[in-house]
Amino acid sequence: MLIRERTKIQAPLLERLPKLKLIRRRSVYPHIDIAACTRLGIIVSSSQHPGVPSHATAEFTWALILAAMRQIPQQIASMKAGRWQMGTGASLHGKTLGISGYGRIGGAVAGFGRAFGMRVLIWAREESRARARADGWETAASKEAFFEQCDVLTLHMRLVDATRGIISESDLKRMKPTALIVNTSRAPLIQPGALVNALNSGRQALLRSTPMKLSLCATHPISPTAGISGMEGERSTVSERRMWTFFCSIQSLSAAFW
Repeated sequence: MLIRERTKIQAPLLERLPKLKLIRRRSVYPHIDIAACTRLGIIVSSSQHPGVPSHATAEFTWALILAAMRQIPQQIASMKAGRWQMGTGASLHGKTLGISGYGRIGGAVAGFGRAFGMRVLIWAREESRARARADGWETAASKEAFFEQCDVLTLHMRLVDATRGIISESDLKRMKPTALIVNTSRAPLIQPGALVNALNSGRQALLRSTPMKLSLCATHPISPTAGISGMEGERSTVSERRMWTFFCSIQSLSAAFW
């Protein structure tokens, strides 16, 4: 079984799949009932190694930030239309990069921010904030102060019950009118309707890699899911196919022998 994170694999389903021998993941697996898999003799395999960030997601996040702040898509469109420079964009140096959620990806993005001369500000659960401080990053005094200070806000959290709708309309209203939000995690981290209201009230933009409702697609910049992997990940997928072929061959040999 090859799955993505949005597919819940829990005991009731696993118990109905007596022939299932292997679940293959390309990343984290909080949606898989590991205890049930162990009990049923199902192997769970993942290419995600402990402590290693998704460099593809972090790089894609930074690409979106640069493209938005320097107005790269608008500049290209202007030249294609036969016009010259339509603006100058804005610099990242000296601005505040707010990172909501401090894990492997958030930590990698923080490093990019520092390299570009930004002030990096972290907000996350207390345990993660303590880890960020131990790593040498500044953490916000409060959630309210965090949103008020961000020039660029990027979200890096898993979608679980505790984080669903964790970004509220009141949070967005605290942000500067020119602030940029980049969400390469999951759309439902933001409360339904909160983003639309913020954008319609004059907030700048949202860039994200997760699917959006059509009502937003027509008016606000989006991009496909290009941040889950790179060429290296595609090569990993080829290796996964070879591994699956090898696994099936071993199963066949085992069945023939016994």
